[in-house]
Parts: sequence; structure tokens; C-alpha cells
Amino acid sequence: MGLSAAAAGDGTQLCVFDLRRGQQEGQELDKILFFHPADCPILLQLSVIGLCEGIVTFTRIFSPEEDCEVIESEKRSHVFYQAEPDIWMVLVVEKTKDNESNWRCGALQGILKEAHSLFTMFHGPIRTLLDRQPSAELARGHLRTFLTDYLSDFHVGKKIQFPTYRDSLKERGTIQMLTVPREVALEVQSLTTVLGSCLGNVTCQSLILFEDLLVSTTLPPDDTLNLYTYAVLRLTPRALSSNASSWSYLRKGTSVSAGPTSSSSNGTTAGERPLLREKLSKGKDGFVAADFAATEVRGAVPLTPIIWFQQAEERMYLCIYQHKSLTILLLIPASSLINGEEGIAHVKKQMLENASQKIVTVEQKLTRGWGGENAYHVSGYRYLLVDPDRRVSRASPPGKVTTLAKDSLLALNRLRQEVDLEKSRYRRSDPSHDKDFEVCIRTKNNAWVIAKITRGRELYMALEKGGETLLYASTAVEKFSNRYCEGAFSTD
Repeated sequence: MGLSAAAAGDGTQLCVFDLRRGQQEGQELDKILFFHPADCPILLQLSVIGLCEGIVTFTRIFSPEEDCEVIESEKRSHVFYQAEPDIWMVLVVEKTKDNESNWRCGALQGILKEAHSLFTMFHGPIRTLLDRQPSAELARGHLRTFLTDYLSDFHVGKKIQFPTYRDSLKERGTIQMLTVPREVALEVQSLTTVLGSCLGNVTCQSLILFEDLLVSTTLPPDDTLNLYTYAVLRLTPRALSSNASSWSYLRKGTSVSAGPTSSSSNGTTAGERPLLREKLSKGKDGFVAADFAATEVRGAVPLTPIIWFQQAEERMYLCIYQHKSLTILLLIPASSLINGEEGIAHVKKQMLENASQKIVTVEQKLTRGWGGENAYHVSGYRYLLVDPDRRVSRASPPGKVTTLAKDSLLALNRLRQEVDLEKSRYRRSDPSHDKDFEVCIRTKNNAWVIAKITRGRELYMALEKGGETLLYASTAVEKFSNRYCEGAFSTD
């Protein structure tokens, strides 16, 4: 079946398959680990998977060291991501003629990367699940409930709406930090120290967020990114207050526990239970917990979620505490608690006794210095700053970006797509060095769209109501760089 026949329904498909499985004739179905939509006919699922496997195999002949990333046809885009060795995720999206679904393939691949990273944090690597249970029932159960719930975040009515050109000044897979003065930073550091000592001789880890911005972390970069992403999607006050497209990984009577060695005592794993949405809420004690009825599973693992940190190589209990706009994620090493929930209750009590006043103080000082949702707005500019090495970004507030004309956003989206391709080409030719370059384009609506990469850091910008000359655009970048980026993008 050709590319043009590989989609059904609303034109969106997501599949996960394992190239090591189903290699014998008649066993092809065994390689499918997940397929959306679930009601897609089996023959069509096999056709789509077969096509994707053929593309992967074919491209490896010519480029064995580089994974296939995207295949474009007239009607559809196939976006590929090798999540783990020989385990592939493929997103198929249908093109439309109205430009409303004009997306950037790098942004779509970012969705696949984010989904896999979060899945691994809660359930461990897919390959580990397959090794533990070769029939793949365990892995399929986890993937089915997790990815179905993850995709619900993109539902608009009965269709799935992925990021479009309107999201050109956003960068998935990055952290947005809150800039704080030295005085407040010292208060935050003091709070972090107290949080770390809640278990006595065993050090606890923590993340602190104000609104949806990261204030402090004691975790390695990859683990910080994954937990920050989850917090913004589900745990911060903004996420908890939103009923639409919210998602939870806590099961009724079980935990989200899915570290490489976790399982429930009755032989039923948490991943086999359906995900329950809109169930997390803040209790009177300030801790965020699941609003579940009494457990129906005897001998189940604790209700407190357990997550697996790859960089830290450790399973940890996750406790969430909120005070107004401040969200604290306290991580307790699972190996240090013998009595499970009783031990967690003790840690929570210690935290409230020792850290309550510091939490109040930090929240008050952050609130006084907070400029609101437009705190990082720069008059006259619509921008996105990305530091890929640190996985940090900063951007114009969404409300300000919506003031840009459609032509400006479309032009910026096309420019970012070209930059993605250029970066990919350069990585293949010289992976040890970053290429510096700058592109300024005058759009048909007389705006400037700009991309500049310097020493790995990236700046994207749209300027409307500006001068007509290239000198104007270059000068605008220089002024922005000197004032807000410490000269990182300046030519001098």
C-alpha cells in the first residue's frame, strides 16, 4: 500500500512497533505494540507498519548511521523516531489545503520524544518490559493506556490537533526558568536544603516551580526535564484548574509504579488498568493526591506514585505539595522506605514541620517580584530563545504571539523548518561542531522573520511594523542580544 493510502479517520495515526519481533511469516502482528486509532482494521495496521518498516530498512542501506526522520508525500507526512534500539514510533498526519495544519516536522518529532521520555519515567524502557514478559502483553497494556491518555491532550472535538505554524515561537522539550534576584535565590537554596533532609540521613531530591516556571532542581538535566514536563502538564495550579485535556497516571487501587523491577503482588500490573483523568486535586494539607475511592485491589502497591529516573538510576516516590503559586515536587528514594505509605506520611509530616515557614517566605518573595504572564515580554519583539545544551527556552507570552499576522507566522514556520534541515545536514557532516548562521527574510506582509544560531544557542524572531532595510533587522537583533542575551547573538 502506498503512502497515500496509509491513513484513515481524521488522518492521524500513531504506531509503536518492534523490528525484532514478528519476523516469521504469519507472525507480523506480533511486532505491533501500539496503534492509534485502536479501531483501525488489522489489515490496515499491518499495511502501515509494513510500509514504515520498509522505509526504515531502505534508508538504512544508504545511511546506516542516521535514522530516518520524515517521509513527505503529497497528502501526508510520516514522522519517525527510533525511541529505543529497533523500537520505532511513527506519527502519520494528513495535510490540508487551508494551511491551518501547516506543521513543522521537528515539532511533531518532539511530541514522539516527549511521549517516550514520559512513558519511560513512569514505566521504564519498553525493551525492559518486553524482556520481562516476552508475550508483550505487559508492554502493550502500558502503552495503550498511557499513549491514549497522552493523545487526549491534543483532542479538539473529535479530531486531534497537533502544533501548527501558530506555535512557531514555542519549543517542546525545553524548560522555562524563572529569573530570581540573589536574595531570593539564597532563600530558595535554604528551602532546598531543608527539603533534602526530610528523611534524615537519606537525601531527598526536589523540584520547585512558581506558576509554570522552574525555580530550582536537584536532579540531573534529563530527569529534571521529564519531571518538569509532567508537572506543567498535570500538577501545577494552572494544570489542576483546567478540566480540558488533563491527564493522570494514577490508577484506582494501584500506583503508576513502573520502574524496571516494580509489579503488584497479585500479578496484575498498574499499566493494565485504564488511566483516570481529572482525578488529581489539592487536599486541605496542601498535598496533591488522587481523588480515588477505596482500593479494590488487595495487596496492591502504594498509592503514592513511583517514578524511574534514568540519569539518577533510581526509583523514587513522588510527593506533590502546593502553596498558592508554588509547587514543590519532593522525591523520596524508594529503597529507603521499608514501610511504604507509613514512611511517606512521616516524610510529609517532617516537611510540614521543618519547611512550612520557608515555603511561605519563598512564595511571598517570588510573588512580589513576579511580573505576571507578560513578565518576559519585550516591546516590539516576538521571539523565542533556545539553549539546546541546557534544554532551556524563553519566549514571548502566548497572548503577545497571537497579535502576529498569519503571514508572519507562516513565514517563521517555514524558516524554522529550513533551519531544522540545515542543522540536520550539518550534524551529519560535522557532528562535533555547531554551525553559526543568520537568516533574515522580508515577508509579503512587510514583516521580518529572523533566525540566528551562535555557538549552539538559537534565536527566532518576528518583527512587524519595522523598517524596510536589512540593516534595520540586523540592528534589532543586536539590540535584543545586548540587552536580554548578554551579547550572545551580537556580531562584535
